Amino acid sequence: MNYAIIDVETTGSSPFNGKITEIAVYIHNGVEIIDYFSSLVNPECNIPWNIIQLTGITNEMVATAPKFYEIAKKVVEITANTTFVAHNASFDYSFIREEFKRLGYDFKRKTLCTVSLSRKLIPGLRSYSLGNICQDLNISIEGRHRASGDALATVKLFELILRQNVTADHDLFSSRKGHLSEETIASLPGSCGVYYFYDSNGDLIYIGKSKNVHQRIISHLNNRLTKKAMEMSEKIASVSHEETGSELIALLLESEEIKKNRPFFNRQQKRSANNFGVFYFEDQCGYLRLQVRKTDDDSIPLTTFNFYQEGVDLLHAQAEKYSLCKKLCHLDDQLSPCFNSRIGGCSGACEGKEEPEMYNLRVLEAIRPWQFHSQNFFILEKGKSHNETAIVKVAQGKYFGYGFSASVITQMDLDNLHDCICKKNDNWDARMIIKSYLRRNHRQIKILEF
Repeated sequence: MNYAIIDVETTGSSPFNGKITEIAVYIHNGVEIIDYFSSLVNPECNIPWNIIQLTGITNEMVATAPKFYEIAKKVVEITANTTFVAHNASFDYSFIREEFKRLGYDFKRKTLCTVSLSRKLIPGLRSYSLGNICQDLNISIEGRHRASGDALATVKLFELILRQNVTADHDLFSSRKGHLSEETIASLPGSCGVYYFYDSNGDLIYIGKSKNVHQRIISHLNNRLTKKAMEMSEKIASVSHEETGSELIALLLESEEIKKNRPFFNRQQKRSANNFGVFYFEDQCGYLRLQVRKTDDDSIPLTTFNFYQEGVDLLHAQAEKYSLCKKLCHLDDQLSPCFNSRIGGCSGACEGKEEPEMYNLRVLEAIRPWQFHSQNFFILEKGKSHNETAIVKVAQGKYFGYGFSASVITQMDLDNLHDCICKKNDNWDARMIIKSYLRRNHRQIKILEF
């Protein structure tokens, strides 16, 4: 068996936003290096200053270098019939796959990660980053953070791993594929999506999502770390998947599918302990009322808590801050007007002295931190191809659904976006997924309000 031991330098950390600036490939037959290829690559975009500082590769250096499409044939040829090996293989592999995807070519190779192999065969090291592991194992690196230098250091590490593997009780290099064929594994996309595992009876046993479906499924099949992981990997007889392009849509689809199908191994996962929430509703007199109570499947809380008293304390604080009636917040259970109304701390909503319109404005202000920043907006992300846009819709403060458009979206296209959306069920989990995703990725995603 031959191995293609590879390292790439890039303009950033994401293959969807970054490009390759340098590549090095060492072909190894398990004994020695038998072939080699290395080249700077013109990324056709600016290299950020922090990356220049890290790698030493400047815009001037790559200005006359070949573009990726000019070396693509060589990369395909030299890696043919090899296993792709890299330190943190998912990083290098995803960048190369994405470069080929832009050219309309589906680059697929079996992969091995020297980080994972090192953890199994050389346990107990302080760190498994390439710099630290090479220092601990006395492996010299000439040209750190350059493709050729890092790839050659990975060659030396891989040779050490090969020697260690000879003495292991079992062959860590023989990837466990369970009942899945090599053709099935090879057909899995290296892109974002949701995947489904079935047992030999055709029953759905697990649903997951990943930015790289191919890599994640292989990791499931090879996972021997826990009894549950081993049990699931043994039961996998077939797999299906749905590409989404957008990680947000993958998260929403995964949540929706788990709720609908309740696969066995998803049910076994640890459940959230947030059993209490703050709810609001409008009473017969038109006042918005707040209440802390147990969560259920029929209504959607504004926010949730592990313990009842947490919610009560927070609601007390909001009532004090926004001069809300504690009786209308279910914090004062006496039949007469609330205590605060007698000492001037309540404007008398519980007695009908304050109009609902005025009182409700303060309630809406109090619950604003628990709601979306806007009541009506679209979230736009990269879809399943470079020309496709993934769209998630929030309307009237509720999750409405998602869809795809076969074009780049501008403010002028707002009227057409509504027609792209497939309606989905609004629920607490979906809202939390969207809120959390917006917090983490607010600089990378585009939002259009309507």
